[in-house]
Amino acid sequence: MPKKTKTTDNLNSKLSLVLKSGKYKLGYKLALKSLRQGQAKMIVISNNCPAVRKTELEYYAILSSSKVLPCPLLVTAA
Repeated sequence: MPKKTKTTDNLNSKLSLVLKSGKYKLGYKLALKSLRQGQAKMIVISNNCPAVRKTELEYYAILSSSKVLPCPLLVTAA
């Protein structure tokens, strides 16, 4: 089993904390809405997100002073 990197450990710990609290939103539209309203604290962007959407999310995150965390894992639909 390969060793986990520091980024993966950090992401896993933050995601587990968020999931326990129950305060998260999934999806592009909800992410934009929460960024515009200033409610988002952190945005996790998957690797397979289109470039246009990724730059738009990063732009709104900068305006709302939210953190952007690129997901190092490839997320695929089952």
